[in-house]
Amino acid sequence: MIDKINRQNILQHFSVTEDDLQKVISEALSKGGDYADIFFEHTFSNNISLRDGEVNRAASNIDFGAGVRVVSGDQTGYAYVENTDIKDLLKAAQTAASIATMSTKANNSVEIKEKYFHNYYKVQKTWLDVSVADKKIFVQNLNDRIFELDSRVVKATVSLNDSTSYILFFNLEGILTWDYRPMSIMSGSCTMEQDGKIENGYCSRAYRKGFEFLNGNLVEIIAKEVVAQTSLMFEAIKPKGGEMSVVMGAGSSGILLHEAIGHTFEADFNRKNISIFSDQFGKKICSSNINIVDDGTIEFARGAINFDDEGVESQKTYIVKDGILESYLHDRISAKHYGVAPTGNGRRQSFRYAPLPRMRVTYMEQGDIPEMDIIASVKQGVYVDNFTNGQVQIGAGDFTFFVKTGYLIENGKLTQPIKDINIIGNGPQALADITMVGNNLKIDEGAWTCGKDGQGVPVGQGLPSVLVSKLTVGGE
Repeated sequence: MIDKINRQNILQHFSVTEDDLQKVISEALSKGGDYADIFFEHTFSNNISLRDGEVNRAASNIDFGAGVRVVSGDQTGYAYVENTDIKDLLKAAQTAASIATMSTKANNSVEIKEKYFHNYYKVQKTWLDVSVADKKIFVQNLNDRIFELDSRVVKATVSLNDSTSYILFFNLEGILTWDYRPMSIMSGSCTMEQDGKIENGYCSRAYRKGFEFLNGNLVEIIAKEVVAQTSLMFEAIKPKGGEMSVVMGAGSSGILLHEAIGHTFEADFNRKNISIFSDQFGKKICSSNINIVDDGTIEFARGAINFDDEGVESQKTYIVKDGILESYLHDRISAKHYGVAPTGNGRRQSFRYAPLPRMRVTYMEQGDIPEMDIIASVKQGVYVDNFTNGQVQIGAGDFTFFVKTGYLIENGKLTQPIKDINIIGNGPQALADITMVGNNLKIDEGAWTCGKDGQGVPVGQGLPSVLVSKLTVGGE
């Protein structure tokens, strides 16, 4: 779809001209400043959900506006408007200029340079061309399939969300670029009853895709996963707690990288000396067989971006290479501070927010050890592969994750299913304690959203199976 958008029609879409853009940048720098940009966004969001066997809710929302940012040294001024009228844009620019620290007035005349980027999410059929009736079929099919798979299912809830965003960006450097960002999320949950006992499970899939996202295979995958997960809960126990070896299964265990480690690599935390890794750049922080990547270029991934919200091309960034801390995750501000190029990690929830260094798809590259060999090396421990949430203290790096399901490991074998436990540890120490890395990297495709400073952005995460030699397991 983005291939059909050009300079002329994207400007018309937001009812602005190149002259308007120049005027806003000029006004933004009227009180001085080092940098300024304008971020336009027009987003269409839709949701339909099913409960008690029938689709009973449908909602739509349209968000439209622009934000103007002025940067002067470490000071940022930001203001937004919920329209694109030139008078209001100029007022927003004046406000942002007043917030930013004053300096010598800049030369505000810039040459406009159209910039194109690789498209990592080509849409076959836009959500804007799809009716509620077209979507309802798949929502109903998922509900029916969940009930078909197990007679113990007493309730199912299904939700389908889609959004389409038009983005226009212009800055002091003269960069003019645009994007068409789709997003699709389908989720299912079920409640099962057995001998008076109730258990619940949940599963989701999320991609940057259009209507082609929906198909029979997707329905089958979600239905089978949510039923299998819920069914396992009836057999699971809460294990005894304590410090032990933990094998983290491939896929959603990537939450360890995102929460416990990934945030501490974001450059703003390091620039402000908040992160525990602030003085570790260029140093060995873990085993030399560990490589950690933050990647915005994985096609159709929820965390993929063609360019970030500062007009910087998306890329694959090695955070840790051969065990050495090689790069922080930079926006323009932190990149200037460190004297390096931005890494394409400047992201924002919407035009109402200034961008911050944020992750995209964060994962560990795979090693060469089969998962069963990793499990076989553990005499007593746990295997975990289904997480629901986590918390981390950026400064100290201490974290807590809630594990929905997993298994005991006894004498090198998976035995009793376990559920509802906490994994507690310290991110840098856990990274240093990874002693084995599997050959089975999996990028989790769930609907992960990262929260930071009141902003939520779509992200992805992944991990091969790894052995952490010691973590604290909160059980009975």
